[in-house]
Amino acid sequence: MKDQFYSYIQELQDKITSKLEKVDEKTKFQEDIWKRPEGGGGRTRVIENGNVFEKGGVNISAVHGALPQSMQHYFDVEDADFFACGLSLVLHPKNPMVPTVHANWRYFEMYDKQGKLVDQWFGGGQDLTPYYLFEEDAEHFHRICKEACDKHHPDFYTSYKKRCDDYFWNAHRNEARGIGGLFFDYCKANEEMNMQAWFNFVTEVGNSFLNSYIPIVMNRKDLIYNQKQRNWQEIRRGRYVEFNLVHDKGTLFGLRTNGRIESILMSLPPHVQWKYGHNPEKGSEEEKLLQVLKTPKAWV
Repeated sequence: MKDQFYSYIQELQDKITSKLEKVDEKTKFQEDIWKRPEGGGGRTRVIENGNVFEKGGVNISAVHGALPQSMQHYFDVEDADFFACGLSLVLHPKNPMVPTVHANWRYFEMYDKQGKLVDQWFGGGQDLTPYYLFEEDAEHFHRICKEACDKHHPDFYTSYKKRCDDYFWNAHRNEARGIGGLFFDYCKANEEMNMQAWFNFVTEVGNSFLNSYIPIVMNRKDLIYNQKQRNWQEIRRGRYVEFNLVHDKGTLFGLRTNGRIESILMSLPPHVQWKYGHNPEKGSEEEKLLQVLKTPKAWV
């Protein structure tokens, strides 16, 4: 399974970066191959200062070795080895009318000291973070997510949409990071789904990503914007940074397993603002977004 999934994310990385370069039309992804001293490595691809994408990354990694003590406590195990691979992407567009997007699809195995496989699971999801709310974009993104889920189980979209709303919640701000999407984790073999069935589901979601996001980019990337709207985008990016550094489990896992810091923090946008006590004007488009972020909405 680990070979099957790693082969898949290698191909998906190629497919996604190729499409994004065509959309941007100006710049290409810079590739960085890296090794992890404890075992494994990855292939980081970053795009910067493009026509459409101010900064973005589409990264894959496959790491293995002894599970660090901090993660042993987290998983409540002793002296375990692990293997983890996945694709993680974040795209920060230049135009504030185009939403930021994040996606991640991953696979994890755990072994005892004799090398016997004792646990395995899939995880992942994709979510949208707009700066200005176009309801048709939110509906499109969620519709594609639902279509992918419905091919595998009638309850998946409802369940994983709620988990996404719950997970990407900036509790210290009492607001969502964005308008959600899907979030699933610890997808293990059960009576309904064996590991191959989970693989088929996760890859279905991964394959749907470009169709969920690229039409939105194409509809919004050439819209006119002003400096005030750009300032709002950078203020909202600050909330994105806060979530990733305070709450995100993926960031925590990377730091605790001696992950590559440049890849872990690739998700952070290049230009951000924190303004003390900033509140948008009453009745403004900015306030309209905040109202939606305070109470998760059913988009489809």
